[in-house]
Amino acid sequence: MAEIDPWGIADIKDYTRLFDEFGISPFKDLLDQIEKPHLYMRRGIIVGHRGYEEVLRAMNEGSKFAVMSGFMPSGKIHLGGKMVMDEIIWHQRMGGDAFACIADMESHSVRGVPWKECREIGLNEYIVSLVALGFDVERGHIYFQSEDKRLRDLAFELGMEVNFSEISAIYGFQGDVHISHMISVLVQNADILQPQIRDYGGPKPVVIPVGVDQDPHIRLTRDVASRMRMFLVEKRLDKDLKPYISIRAKKKPLQGFRGQRGEAPLADSGALEEIARRMEGQKKVYEMHIDVFGIEESESESTMRTIEEIVRSVELGYGGYGFFLPAATYHRFMHGLTGGKMSSSVPESYIALTEPPEDAAKKVLQAKTGGRVTVEEQKKLGGLPEECTIYELLMSHLIEDDAHAKELFEECKSGKRLCKACKSQAAELMFSFLKRHQEEREKAREVLMQHEKYKRWFNTLIL
Repeated sequence: MAEIDPWGIADIKDYTRLFDEFGISPFKDLLDQIEKPHLYMRRGIIVGHRGYEEVLRAMNEGSKFAVMSGFMPSGKIHLGGKMVMDEIIWHQRMGGDAFACIADMESHSVRGVPWKECREIGLNEYIVSLVALGFDVERGHIYFQSEDKRLRDLAFELGMEVNFSEISAIYGFQGDVHISHMISVLVQNADILQPQIRDYGGPKPVVIPVGVDQDPHIRLTRDVASRMRMFLVEKRLDKDLKPYISIRAKKKPLQGFRGQRGEAPLADSGALEEIARRMEGQKKVYEMHIDVFGIEESESESTMRTIEEIVRSVELGYGGYGFFLPAATYHRFMHGLTGGKMSSSVPESYIALTEPPEDAAKKVLQAKTGGRVTVEEQKKLGGLPEECTIYELLMSHLIEDDAHAKELFEECKSGKRLCKACKSQAAELMFSFLKRHQEEREKAREVLMQHEKYKRWFNTLIL
């Protein structure tokens, strides 16, 4: 297993090992609970998750939840970035409050991209394509990190809970890593948690669709979100193995709790007593915690959620955040068209959403396949679609119908279908997709130009 690096390229061949080595849960276990799963979900392209159950529950119950992810503007938007956009848009259509971040502070600090170039790439490559693919600008939020003061304020508060040694251990930072790079990590933590602040409706389940390489950010942010809570709520078992729920105050003095800026906390410091007053049933109140008894095992989950809602409400009243732990979905990496890794420094290895459709079609025709050395061998032994970049393009981006995708797989495996036929089909579909997408990009640009919030970004580029 390669080390997961959010700024490098993780070469992961066995995704099942992620479940054991990093504690990521298999997504397929949740599939039957989703009414209309995205094709990435149906086809195992989204391979794992952390804490998606809360998001799924909110989605199915019609309660509030959010989706958030970001894009570092350091090069052209390609099919790998499109996967994240597709997942944001799907969750938005399923009722989620959608957030899309242009991570210009990260791009500037990590890649050294000039600010003006960050703006140009972020706007013309990423934001325009995001809207062209179906992001609803009227119901969603698009922002640049460097322009969002609320984000920077939140990052500063989160920084009080993270130290240098911890960041160095998580990301492998050495002594030559500059401070701005470290600050960009805290800003990304704030990106993930910002949908839960008061200005955006308060605490709610939030999912972050990412590639597996971004898991260090998710793990750190979940830890930080927990540290920002005033209370810890846990289900426990007593000596007779009967469930009870414990609500424990953090060690920090509640009177001096660092809460949301601009929010005046309640004058009284008796937050724990306030929680006790709001709860019904058997309970025992101590100086720093409350134990709740008389819970039936069959009702423990619903009771837990009820108590968590009470605790969050009290936290908010005392100026706290009440964060849910952010969830994440993890999708497989796309292979480069030339085989091996997809690299932004090798144009032949990827297809950009803004490149001429005819050039993209040529790349497809020249791409590495999972075919055998000769036609005779292919017919006899069958192909290897699981190793084929062409089949990956068809399955991930170009064929919506599951039955058709399955048919192509089986025909390839049996030797009935040859690589030339797949390449021709994929090249035609890619040409059509990009031609249509680029037409939609022009419409999206007009939508953004007419929007009061976003048109100024275009005006600053012109100036």
